[in-house]
Amino acid sequence: MSTKLKQLKTELSDELESILNYWSKNTLDNENGGFIGQIDFNDNIIANTEKGAVLNARILWSFSAGYKETKNENYKKIAKRAFEFLSQYFYDSEFGGLFWSINPDKTPKDTKNQIYALAFAIYGLSEYYAISKDDKALEIAINLYLKIQEHSYDPENKGYFEALTRDWQPIDDLRLSDKDANEKKTMNTHLHIVEAYANLYKVWKDKKLQNDIIELLETIEEHFINPKTGHLKLFFDENWIEKPDVISYGHDIEAAWLLLQCAEISEDETLIANYKKHAIQMAEVTKDGLDSDGGLWYELDPEKNKLVAEKHWWVQSEALIGFYNAYQITGDETYLEIVYKNWTFIKKYILDKENGEWFWGINRDYSLIEKDKAGFWKCPYHNSRACLELIERIKV
Repeated sequence: MSTKLKQLKTELSDELESILNYWSKNTLDNENGGFIGQIDFNDNIIANTEKGAVLNARILWSFSAGYKETKNENYKKIAKRAFEFLSQYFYDSEFGGLFWSINPDKTPKDTKNQIYALAFAIYGLSEYYAISKDDKALEIAINLYLKIQEHSYDPENKGYFEALTRDWQPIDDLRLSDKDANEKKTMNTHLHIVEAYANLYKVWKDKKLQNDIIELLETIEEHFINPKTGHLKLFFDENWIEKPDVISYGHDIEAAWLLLQCAEISEDETLIANYKKHAIQMAEVTKDGLDSDGGLWYELDPEKNKLVAEKHWWVQSEALIGFYNAYQITGDETYLEIVYKNWTFIKKYILDKENGEWFWGINRDYSLIEKDKAGFWKCPYHNSRACLELIERIKV
């Protein structure tokens, strides 16, 4: 067992380097600054595309965390580049928010405050502060946290609203993307707010922040986790009336480990105990989405019993951590075998062995999903984090 685990850890260390090297060599935008907005699945740069705040924030986190693990000075330089670009062009110093996207010439394009993006900025800025001790990074992270609490938090029903205008007014279209329901409270945003707050708390031990993390975890437990099925509920209105939607296997297994990690950072013993149970239940129900080849399917529509027969890169990344986390809690080697099988699947079908990085994913027939290698939603965060988490967790 230890030999196999040691091999897995070695391969993940190599893969972390491969991922970050791909981004450092292929995505620096030397013409417009920052990072290239889009690279297609054939590794062609799509010129003059908008740049997304989420992508920039995730690059910031990935290279900061990568530096923390490897002490590779080049990763620290790229993290600094991401920080400077985000703080100069995405951070809205006038209203204290974050532009959703900017044009190639660095002027604001979509100026809405999508709370999901603010959360990822906090997540990345906190990680960068941990390696740089740059007070400006911490200051912006705290400012964004305070703005979320001031404008997005629902004091009446708890939880957080999805989006607001640049000057913090209500907005009609709250969606992260076209595929999402236009609802005021979503699992996805709450998951990443608590992730961001927990990362900020690691570098800024503020009591109010700690209490906000605890309340968020209690809110997620009350509304977003279905105690009967173990799956996540995804969309709600402001009064917590659910709009039923798909089962998202990727989010289930991501939440399984990530919420427990946030509970541990909060230091609330009751929540830690509760989220250990949730982690196991979520891992168990996610098994339903595993294919015989070791890959994890994307989504299932339970009403129609219709599978979205795609296996996305980020879903596999989260499966690695979520099932390894379940193994750590229980000692049940069934979960470890799922990790090995999933990693074998990733190596066979998801890694781009010729050019580097991971493909978006594959269809049921193993044909490539012809979507970006880098772009608004395709980033180094999920896969580098999977490598980093397992490198840290595997004690051999």
